[in-house]
Amino acid sequence: MNEINTNEERLRAEVEQLKRQLSQKQADTPPPHKGPASGTAAVVVSLLLGLAIAGYYLGYLPRQRRELALATESKTGSDALPVVNVSPVERSSAHTNLVLPGNIQAVTEAPVLARASGYVKKRYVDIGDRVQAGQVLADIEAPELDQQIQQAQATVDQAHSNIEQAQATVRQAESNEALAKTTADLTQRLFDKDVVSRLDNETTKMRYAAQQSNTQATMKAVLAARSGATAAEANLHRLNDLKAYLTVRAPFAGVITVRNIDGGALVNEGNTLLFRIAQTDRLRTYVNVPQADAGNVRVGQHATLAITDLAGRKFSGEVTRTANALDAATRTLLVEVQVPNSGNQLMPGMYTQVDLAVPRADPPLVIPGDTLIIRSDGPQVAVVGPDGVVHFTRIHRGRDFGDRIEVLDGLQAGQQLVVNPSDVVREGVKVKPMSAPEKPAAGKR
Repeated sequence: MNEINTNEERLRAEVEQLKRQLSQKQADTPPPHKGPASGTAAVVVSLLLGLAIAGYYLGYLPRQRRELALATESKTGSDALPVVNVSPVERSSAHTNLVLPGNIQAVTEAPVLARASGYVKKRYVDIGDRVQAGQVLADIEAPELDQQIQQAQATVDQAHSNIEQAQATVRQAESNEALAKTTADLTQRLFDKDVVSRLDNETTKMRYAAQQSNTQATMKAVLAARSGATAAEANLHRLNDLKAYLTVRAPFAGVITVRNIDGGALVNEGNTLLFRIAQTDRLRTYVNVPQADAGNVRVGQHATLAITDLAGRKFSGEVTRTANALDAATRTLLVEVQVPNSGNQLMPGMYTQVDLAVPRADPPLVIPGDTLIIRSDGPQVAVVGPDGVVHFTRIHRGRDFGDRIEVLDGLQAGQQLVVNPSDVVREGVKVKPMSAPEKPAAGKR
């Protein structure tokens, strides 16, 4: 542009000089006689001068400007490089927040069944009531059980009478045995003196042996009577225990979550569900951890529970146990997380999001999501080398977080990647890299 302005000023100076020379020549020349020839010459000179000025402004000056602009554009196109935004390859954090869904459950939950058949005499609690261990929940009335207890008591008394009778029989048998022994000894001495015959001697010995067998039999009868008494007493104790079950008590402290009976309802032993009680001072949640993070979950690891309905509230817990085996169908690890519930703000059955702070021994590389290029031969990124030359590199992707993508293979930390590559970015082209503006942090990965 400076060159065009210089040429314009030079031409204007030449035109002014031409005008001055013409004026000087007219002043030195005596006035001619007026006639047609002199007037025609003046008109011709004026026309030539006007054509020269018009040719300069309408032809030469625009042409010079176009040539200069084309030369400038050509010089700029040959010397300038395309500018691209780049972002570095970074390594993710050594800890990742793994958020998984789960359902809250009671650590201890048990059904309370009827242990004795009868009718509900009175019910003391209802659903939602908090009870203590051993608290009476209901009374059951069973008149036939009282009759069975009376019958069992009579059987026990009869068994004890049988024992006494058997013991008396033993004493009588022992007396008969002693008498038979004395008779046998006396007969033996008389036989030695040839006073009695051999037959009498053998007869007394046989009587003594018979009495010994009878004594042993009566002793066995005593043992049998005692066994019968023991069985009768056991049956009586069983019935007394069943009678104790007519008073239904809470097995542990908790809250009544189910109530299936009312006063006067008939209940059957072992079949009728009376109540369901859950211990809610401490709750647990089961979550399924993906295989990629299963090896990083440990017992005692901290966890945070968030409930959608309780916005802004976080509940701290910890991992209490793991299955130590993956589910073959889902390739996930079952993990139990327990959380205290002293304020009773959590309830069994709630849906929750469990946030596990999972440590990583070897954090993977991450790249911005807008640097990924999907082509027919696989996912790629445009890497800008230290010399500014672009090279396309295939990568092996990991998890996709939306704004960030894990890279398992193909890149190194610190490499510069082209953000949102356009058609200008081609293999081997040289570019001018500029750092892309940082985006707001979307949270730790």
